[in-house]
Amino acid sequence: MDDKDIILAMQAAPDRGFRMLMTKYKEPVYWHIRRLVVAHDDAQDAVQETFVRVFRSFSRFEGKDSLKAWIYRIATNEALRLLSRCRTETLPLENAGTAVAGIPASDYVDYSDLEAVMLQKAILSLPEKQQIAFNLRYYDEMDYDEIAAVMESTPSAAKSNYHLAKGRITEYMNNHG
Repeated sequence: MDDKDIILAMQAAPDRGFRMLMTKYKEPVYWHIRRLVVAHDDAQDAVQETFVRVFRSFSRFEGKDSLKAWIYRIATNEALRLLSRCRTETLPLENAGTAVAGIPASDYVDYSDLEAVMLQKAILSLPEKQQIAFNLRYYDEMDYDEIAAVMESTPSAAKSNYHLAKGRITEYMNNHG
């Protein structure tokens, strides 16, 4: 299903177009948000709010960025809004071990795969922008232009955040592995 078809359908028959949009984007957006907020219930709440906002504001979608980047920007903002309500401060990398030691049990992380658990802990220890850039590049396979559109920054800033994240994750994995 092509994004151009979804956009045309949203303009011609919003209910049908929205069903098409949900079919294509609900699961990937859920996992994008889930990687940021970790808890399933929080992710579901943020996904629901994301798609409410997408539907309500679709008439303001200008097509300047891709539909995917526009939806992910809304999803990222919802995840960050939820996190800001829950979080009082960001922990530096060296204190992250205690903060992320208890990743909630879920289908998200295969706890028998210790490397996957370590990777998740390392990602959660990153500053917000690096976490977002890393997740969008590594898991969602977005290019730097799309990441920049999601983060409302530049491709060079997106690339820099990704590479900083990669370096910090490697350092974390070497020190905790």
